[in-house]
Amino acid sequence: MNIIRDLPIGGAIVIVLILALFCLAVALLLIVNSRYRTLGRKVSEGDTKDDFLSAVLKTYADAYRKYGRDTNTPAIITDAIATKLRFLLLGERFLNNAVSLFVTLGLFGTFLGLSMSVSSLTELISYSNSSEWLSVLDSVGSGLMSSLGGMGVAFYTSLVGAGCSILLTILRTILNPQAEREKLETSIELWLDTSIAPDLRTTAAKDDAEMLHDVVEALYHASDAFQENIDKAAKSFNDSTRTCVMGLAKSAELSNNAQTKFADSIARFNDGVHDFSEVDYNLRGSIERMDLAVRDLSAALREINRRIGGKSE
Repeated sequence: MNIIRDLPIGGAIVIVLILALFCLAVALLLIVNSRYRTLGRKVSEGDTKDDFLSAVLKTYADAYRKYGRDTNTPAIITDAIATKLRFLLLGERFLNNAVSLFVTLGLFGTFLGLSMSVSSLTELISYSNSSEWLSVLDSVGSGLMSSLGGMGVAFYTSLVGAGCSILLTILRTILNPQAEREKLETSIELWLDTSIAPDLRTTAAKDDAEMLHDVVEALYHASDAFQENIDKAAKSFNDSTRTCVMGLAKSAELSNNAQTKFADSIARFNDGVHDFSEVDYNLRGSIERMDLAVRDLSAALREINRRIGGKSE
């Protein structure tokens, strides 16, 4: 810190800027790498509660229903990352350019320090051309110190820029966000194609082999369903037949009882008819005898009437 404090203000500003950008680059490296690893872990666990994974799943499902296996899964993933993870991609681009940025700022400090040194030396040499050379000798030491301060700015800024560039390169080698992103894209693609796609229905046209496979699978399902329906129908028919047989047996028993009662009623009716025939026969005999008696009475009355009429004459 004493070195930075002793430097000219321009060199101190350049060094502080390089250190601030280095801290920002390290923070972005950790954040981007951690975010990619977290998403990769959620993909492996099948956790779709994350907003990014939910958006990818929805977009893929809509495209698969329309295009089937012709769906461009990598393009969907790349577009989702570019849309939903713009901050992470921006951090990656900054990290890719941070190394050269540190070197460039170091060179900027170098040129700044050299410019300051050259300015001080030029001023010192201009004093040497004056007639008051002896009086100028007193300012030579201060001029040389100013020139050395400019050279210090040049060397220190270059040293800080190169050191930060080296450290960031090592950290990017250990924590490679680009490799983590590519690994995440591969994991998402495998997850969509192997775990999600088989459960989705599509309206896209299929090739002959796939259609034949679907037909065979449909036949297997239809055969199983037909066998299940046959078993249910047979069981239902057996239950219905058993119920009908029991009903017929009960009806037959009731019919036998009714037939027996009907036969008893017929027998009693026959006995009643026989008794009625005897009554009818006796009644006819009585009526015939009454008829004969009435006829005899009429004849007697006519005879009496005839005799009464003869006497009166």
